[in-house]
Amino acid sequence: MLLFIILGLSLVIFKFFPQLILPRMVDFEVNYQAGQRIWRGETLYRVEDGHYQFKYPPFASLLYFPLGFLSLNQAKFIWFMLTVTATFALIILSSRLAAFPSSAPAYVPVFTFLILARFLARELSLGQINTLIICLLLLMLKNWLIDSGSFATSLKTGFLWGLATSLKPYALIFFPLFLLRRRWKIIGSALFFFILSFFMPAIFYGLKGNLIVHQEWLNHLKASTPPLLSSQDNISLFALLYKWFGPEIPVWTLGLFAIALLAAAIFLAVIRAKNMNYPVILEAAALLLLMPIVSPLGWDYTLLSSSLAISLILYHFPTFPRLSRYFLGLIFILIAFMIFDLLGRQVYSFLMMKISLPTLLFLLVLGYLLWLRFKGKA
Repeated sequence: MLLFIILGLSLVIFKFFPQLILPRMVDFEVNYQAGQRIWRGETLYRVEDGHYQFKYPPFASLLYFPLGFLSLNQAKFIWFMLTVTATFALIILSSRLAAFPSSAPAYVPVFTFLILARFLARELSLGQINTLIICLLLLMLKNWLIDSGSFATSLKTGFLWGLATSLKPYALIFFPLFLLRRRWKIIGSALFFFILSFFMPAIFYGLKGNLIVHQEWLNHLKASTPPLLSSQDNISLFALLYKWFGPEIPVWTLGLFAIALLAAAIFLAVIRAKNMNYPVILEAAALLLLMPIVSPLGWDYTLLSSSLAISLILYHFPTFPRLSRYFLGLIFILIAFMIFDLLGRQVYSFLMMKISLPTLLFLLVLGYLLWLRFKGKA
């Protein structure tokens, strides 16, 4: 069924792609350019690129390297179709994992998609990479759940985690969970991939040049991150503190303190998981949700990483008290309909800039997840 939907959507996209999508995908153009630069052995991080600077690790440019041999329009079409497929996979994987090992009711994937539709649409229009990375992490979780303890399955789980982290380091958020669960084989295989991914750009830069380009990446992040805390679309905890209190307060110190409190809550949830069949599903859902919130460069559309959390809550929706269900419904409505074109510039800017509403809403979603754990329901 999913295959037929994708094929049908592909025909529609093929017809309207040149007019509606081709002029967009500006973030993909940045990454496409990085794929061409690494082929020529050129630096990836340039101040003269202005706002559209490559911000991923050098290894990530290798993902776009093959597309650099195609025209920009051809590469955009391939990437767009890949992202559309990953979008369907993300929704299906989230709903299946939420009900693992049984099946979720049809309303779970439907409402998960509707709640996150605006984030998914933004992801597609920018040509971003987040759906692919989240799919890798959901596949990692699925493989972990069926892990028999063999070296082969642990190697696959570690590879999926290592690949996702090498493309976007915020996936390192799973390291403490693997540590608490004593998954040494997974950590070991991922570490091997991290080392391999670090040295792979040396094919184009040489060993010395590889060290230089990694140092340029770190310097680039250090210089470009602080000004972006005031961006309207930044939904990180650091941005929330900056928007609420201004630059006069120690944003980084308070942000790290807030992250420590969230880490303590997740730690308590892990401890509380005794005698549960598949406790890592909820724990992984919480970490996926928190990825963009604890990252200083957490953009509004990256909240699509909450797909598993939302599917899990929808699956257990009937177990919440009645008033809690009403409030949860309101949260989901606000998440789904907080759209610039719908609210207008003034209201949208107030919700994003003054009160950082998306961050608060998803922290409430995290609270519902933790309620499921402490009530022993997931």
